[in-house]
Amino acid sequence: MLFTSYGFLAFAAVFLLLYYTVPKKLQWSLLLAASYIFYFIAGPEFLPYIIATTATVFLSALLIERNAVKQSEFIKEHKEELTKEQKKEYKDKQKRKRLTVFVLCLLANLGILAVVKYADFFVSNINGVVNAFGGEGNLSFISLAVPLGISFYTFQSIGYLTDVYRGTVKAERNIFKFALFVSFFPQLIQGPIGRYGALSETLYSPHKFDTKTVAYGLERVLWGYFKKMVIADRILVAVSTMIKAPAEYNGAYSLLIMLFYTIQLYADFTGGIDITIGLAEAMGIKMSENFIRPYFSKSLKEYWRRWHISMCSWFREYLFYPVSVSKPMQKITKFSKKLLGEKVGKRFPLYISTAIVWFATGIWHGASWNFIVWGMCNWIVLMVSEEFEPLYKKFHEKFPRVGKTFAYKLLCVGRTFALVCALNLFDCYRSIADTGRVFFSLFYAKNWNIFVDGALLEVGLTVTDYVILACGIALMIIVSLLQRKESVRDIISRRPYPARFVIWYGLFLIILLMGAYGIGYDASQFIYNQF
Repeated sequence: MLFTSYGFLAFAAVFLLLYYTVPKKLQWSLLLAASYIFYFIAGPEFLPYIIATTATVFLSALLIERNAVKQSEFIKEHKEELTKEQKKEYKDKQKRKRLTVFVLCLLANLGILAVVKYADFFVSNINGVVNAFGGEGNLSFISLAVPLGISFYTFQSIGYLTDVYRGTVKAERNIFKFALFVSFFPQLIQGPIGRYGALSETLYSPHKFDTKTVAYGLERVLWGYFKKMVIADRILVAVSTMIKAPAEYNGAYSLLIMLFYTIQLYADFTGGIDITIGLAEAMGIKMSENFIRPYFSKSLKEYWRRWHISMCSWFREYLFYPVSVSKPMQKITKFSKKLLGEKVGKRFPLYISTAIVWFATGIWHGASWNFIVWGMCNWIVLMVSEEFEPLYKKFHEKFPRVGKTFAYKLLCVGRTFALVCALNLFDCYRSIADTGRVFFSLFYAKNWNIFVDGALLEVGLTVTDYVILACGIALMIIVSLLQRKESVRDIISRRPYPARFVIWYGLFLIILLMGAYGIGYDASQFIYNQF
């Protein structure tokens, strides 16, 4: 049940009506029921997966916390009797028990994710290696359907388990409340990846009907539908046409593909997140922002602080930091300092930890080598930038005024946007060879006349489509610029009622009349559904 389907609109409308009709203490229970109905409609065969994750993580978290409490109480009761060595021995023993439970639960859930999402990828690569050495006995593909949102709810659950293991949050005692945290249907499709400590503050609380809260939420939902249906699904037609025929659409078309896909990705992903956060807001539930004007970033590092924030913070918090301070990494640091010197040696572990994170980020996006290469390309650019940081600093110290000029800032934004567009090409094609051919064809292109000879009308878009896209993109940019100082919804809310009505009803009509429905309308899937 896609967000852009009529079924979902009916589902959401009925749910919101019931949500504010039932007694407030039953709201979270209704939300749990709605989440499981939503997931059942998506595919009843997927229910065992999400139930298994919910049950294993819930029980493991309880066991870990109970062991920690038991340890604390035991030491408190026997603090006079135990020696320092005995206390340390007891603590180490209990810590090993907690770690065992934590690791087993981690392996079980990552194992489920690996089997359903990556098994065929591994089989394909093993078969490729065997065939390369003259073998003939190929392994059979498992061909399992990937459950809806499995990457998102698995990571969200692991984050919760890690927080309980670290003692930063208390384990949830009610399995049904925890099941809601895992299955909360607005965020199930494409995130954001919620943190239990933040999301639980409003997820289970009773919420009375508030006109402003509901209106604000639905206004954001409407803005999300505008970005998805008017911009993303319209430009999708041209993107699909061009990437299906890489031999025909290359050279100057490469520039068009990178630009169009980058716009589509932003409108599609942020549009879906707007619908998610807006729907949650209409229920009185607060969710963390997942994007903060990423295409205005002046560097790739800044871009990844603004794009898919919940995913980036997850990898930083639960993978980068644990790896970088782990005992094996400490040994590598010590060895590399001896071998490469103090200056280089202390940075070597940073390269390894960051490489692991970007490899994981790449393969999280999809079971394909193009995503892995995409991740490693991001790593290379970030590490090179890190090494050149002292030079940048010296330059700005010598020419302090240059960095403050609008022209320089615009140049940095344009450079970063171009880099992001180029890296996004890996997401367009499922073949590294096709990606490389299309990208490098840009440098010896001889078909620049496509921008003036009417060829752009042969990729599935009409003149009217281009006008609508230009106006829609301009509106997105204006809204993004206004958002830097204040919420656009706050600005609009201060206008007289007739003006507010014209703005929001006008946006509704634009979606209704200019949305890219297509013949026999079947709403296009959100790009991040596949992850």
